[in-house]
Amino acid sequence: MRTAAERTPPPSFEAFVLVHGPELLAFARRLTMDHHRAEDIVQDVLARVGLSWSRVSHAKDVRAYVFKAVLNDFLSWRRRLSSRERPAADPLPATGSPAPGVEERVVLRDELQTVLARLTPVQRAVVVLRYHQDLPDAEIARLIGCREATVRSHAKRALAALRAGADVRISEGSLP
Repeated sequence: MRTAAERTPPPSFEAFVLVHGPELLAFARRLTMDHHRAEDIVQDVLARVGLSWSRVSHAKDVRAYVFKAVLNDFLSWRRRLSSRERPAADPLPATGSPAPGVEERVVLRDELQTVLARLTPVQRAVVVLRYHQDLPDAEIARLIGCREATVRSHAKRALAALRAGADVRISEGSLP
């Protein structure tokens, strides 16, 4: 006999996008640090997934599959850049102090975002997956396609770069 889960049809593509679209966009935004690039990546991934929804919807974990696709698209987008082209979070360096009334937390977030932009794409992906998505090293290694020791090495180097580049003290548990 079939269980209730086997009889329940998979959700429609539209329902999946409505439920998980904002979460996918937020994940891509953390990876790219650019809202427009994040929208492009999520749109490209969802267009590809939508074309093959009949196959994808039967995957064991559709959400994980689509998140992995967003991560892969982000990493491959970064590879497609020419070797001379370097994206910058802020083309003009900020001068002076923040405007009156700006919360210290906003200033800290902007400083951290500037330093995060200097990380390699894989280091930034490890930081986002480890500290924001709260994934264990084994899962990050599986997603990125490397060993757990390599994930720990990327995380260590990323944290060292963050500490060296930020005027604030950043420890393992304090990333926003």
